[in-house]
Amino acid sequence: MSKEIQVLPYDPNWPHIYEKEAALIGQALSGNCLAIHHIGSTSVPGLAAKPTVDMITVVGSGDLSIAQLEKVGFSYKGEWNIPFKFGFTKRGQDEINLHVFEEGHPEIELNILFRDHLRSNPQSLKEYAHIKETLIEDETSFQKQKGNMFSGYNLGKDRFIRQILKTSGYNGHRFLKVTHIQEWEDYHRIRKTEIFDAIGVVYDAHHPSITANSAYHFIVCHGIEVRTVAHIELLNESDAALRSLATDSGFQRQGYGAEMMALLEKWLKRQNIKVLKMHSRLSAEPFYRKLGFLEMPFDDPSIQEQYIDLGKAL
Repeated sequence: MSKEIQVLPYDPNWPHIYEKEAALIGQALSGNCLAIHHIGSTSVPGLAAKPTVDMITVVGSGDLSIAQLEKVGFSYKGEWNIPFKFGFTKRGQDEINLHVFEEGHPEIELNILFRDHLRSNPQSLKEYAHIKETLIEDETSFQKQKGNMFSGYNLGKDRFIRQILKTSGYNGHRFLKVTHIQEWEDYHRIRKTEIFDAIGVVYDAHHPSITANSAYHFIVCHGIEVRTVAHIELLNESDAALRSLATDSGFQRQGYGAEMMALLEKWLKRQNIKVLKMHSRLSAEPFYRKLGFLEMPFDDPSIQEQYIDLGKAL
């Protein structure tokens, strides 16, 4: 069942709601709070928006923030599609989406940059408002697409946001779960070209190994461009498998693969995974050896004819 999305004209009370909640959050977090920012459409004067105030809070410890914020009425919702994010909501007379990040997380800069661009560029604000209006008139925008946590309304804004980030010169490195249409297209293109075509295996973007609930798909981006993709499967409560890792042609041997692996290991540790296993191509063995992988039995099917079983204790 789809849920109707309400977009209202700009309400000058939204900044006051932000200020009230910011004071409450700052008091609850105390010394753990490093900064608070009003983001999203309600932070841009003159822009129509869903009547939900989005906020970023920068903290020293995300884990510590959970209990602190739950005491003042926020519900912890996990990381959504952004690893190492601590997402919270508050519902009532005022609705709040609170995005908590530890200092240095790239999403902080990205959200502030997008907000400031809309605040200072009337033409971009007008274009964004038109896109929202068009989406809200399409009933399919109220629906969550199969296998996606977000509605068509949220996904439909992605192309415009990407263009603004590109125009603004955003060049941060982002680590994301694959979510948006363009991300999925890049993810499948890179896997197909760099892995499956290279060994003569037909690629199926809808294979059960991709759509399974135990499968997680990640990208590392430089700015808005996808550089490296990875497929992780959680095998059980303690073990995971790296099903694939590939960097786009033209950007290989530039550190993106090692960056992805470091981020994957950090994310897996947060899931309490103790061992990461894989079937490595023989040509990739030296790369994984440098990252601390050793020979480890992995009795599991592989699409490759020649490979070595590797693993690493996390």
